[in-house]
Amino acid sequence: MVRVLNAGGEAAVAGGAHAVGLAEWFSRQAARGPRRLALTCDATTWTYGEMQQRIERMSAVLAGGGVAGGTRVGYLGFNDPIFVVLLFAAARLGAIFVPLNFRLSGPELAFIIGDAGIHTLVVGEDHVAVIETVRKTLPCRRFIHLAGAAPGWEAADRLMAEALLPIPAAVPAGAHDVALIVYTSGTTGQPKGAMLTHGNMWADNLNEILLWDMVSTDVTLNFAPMFHVGGLLCGSMSTLLVGGHLVLQHGFDVAAVMQAIEAYRVTVTFGVPSMLLFISQHPDFERADLSSLRLVAVGGAPMPDPLLRLFNARGVPVHQGYGMTETASMITFLSPDRAVEKLGSSGTPPLLTEIRLIDGLGNPLTEAGAIGEICVRGANVMKGYWNRPEANEACFTHDGWFRSGDVGYLDAEGFLYVCDRLKDMVISGGENIYPAEVESVLYDHPDIAEVAVIGVPDERWGEHVVAVVVLKPSMSITLESLQVFAETRLARYKLPRELRLVDALPRNATGKVLKAQLRKHTLGG
Repeated sequence: MVRVLNAGGEAAVAGGAHAVGLAEWFSRQAARGPRRLALTCDATTWTYGEMQQRIERMSAVLAGGGVAGGTRVGYLGFNDPIFVVLLFAAARLGAIFVPLNFRLSGPELAFIIGDAGIHTLVVGEDHVAVIETVRKTLPCRRFIHLAGAAPGWEAADRLMAEALLPIPAAVPAGAHDVALIVYTSGTTGQPKGAMLTHGNMWADNLNEILLWDMVSTDVTLNFAPMFHVGGLLCGSMSTLLVGGHLVLQHGFDVAAVMQAIEAYRVTVTFGVPSMLLFISQHPDFERADLSSLRLVAVGGAPMPDPLLRLFNARGVPVHQGYGMTETASMITFLSPDRAVEKLGSSGTPPLLTEIRLIDGLGNPLTEAGAIGEICVRGANVMKGYWNRPEANEACFTHDGWFRSGDVGYLDAEGFLYVCDRLKDMVISGGENIYPAEVESVLYDHPDIAEVAVIGVPDERWGEHVVAVVVLKPSMSITLESLQVFAETRLARYKLPRELRLVDALPRNATGKVLKAQLRKHTLGG
């Protein structure tokens, strides 16, 4: 399957549309190897054959409640095998799966559920209460409780046990059919739902399989939240496509992660830099058996150089990446063999994806080192935003490239360096300052555990740099000492003019620092 652009700039997909359907490729794996280990969670393991039976019974449950082609099915809860079952069961009926961020408040969830028009909502035990606060405002026709019976809720286990037979026939999926609506993090403004098609999922899986040499003997540990494309795609789907074994954890627990790597001889895992930072700071890190790991994929934020060097010293290959919800996660990746040589780069695109840079007028930039907006084209790029025609007009160029809103440059070899988000760039005295560059330098300070750089208004310079710092235990620091530390590596206009010490940086569930929240607190305090 190859995504191309026709003469009018419209996306087209060549290849077998039926073969890319999510439910179809899983059922083929189950038929090919029904006894192979598919998924382990809480020390319980299901084979591919057993998972396929659960998927089919869940499709009967959904169909019995009125789910059909195009119907939206939502899930709110921690990572759980039912997430995987629901995803494939919805796809089997031609429905659309909508994973929900379990850290959102009731009103935030109500907005997304209403925007997506979710028909059937499946909720984990820990999140029933938040749904009850807004339930009367929701469009849902059916509410299913994952853990058991509750007033006004149907119990998932009972529904699965009593699923009406025969199992409904699978609906063939086309490459352009929407499989998921994944909502952006909404760190600024209302979140938007990225429509990811069966073709997008197929292309992203192929990108990962070819890039990481994924094989059926791989054991992948996923502790990243599956409502995010990183945890869903980089952490899970490609493993199942090749017939590998997925070890799923409900959430991120450092000790449990290291124990699982040793117990299951995990070969591949995915996380964000903050997760790797917390793992490295655990007292058991030095003696943990990580020898089975052949690949740790990292995305979601820039990887600080000291942290990369620390994992390299432990013999753990780190594959850094850059991606977005709108591109089914993958845009570029930097392989471990070039990581030291290309420190700070996010690498090059995988086989089914292209990138280019444009200036403020939309003109392509070809000179090495020229800074511009990163644009992406490929079979993994979303169909568009759900119910957002105006946003779709703004985020695609006339010839079909997706505008990321990120700023970067290419070196002479075509390696991408992501400078920052356009909206996070600090402009001081007419000079552009990219927070990621400053953060990378400050992370080298021996007393700093975490740091985020933001810009705040300045009467003289327009904006100035503020460093928001989490210190290591029992450490102290001053603004003056921080400036002295950084002045040999940063121009003076890039140096922090304010220092804010905090106990923790505010992050969303995917590990990204909520810089809008930092700016608000800084201006208010």
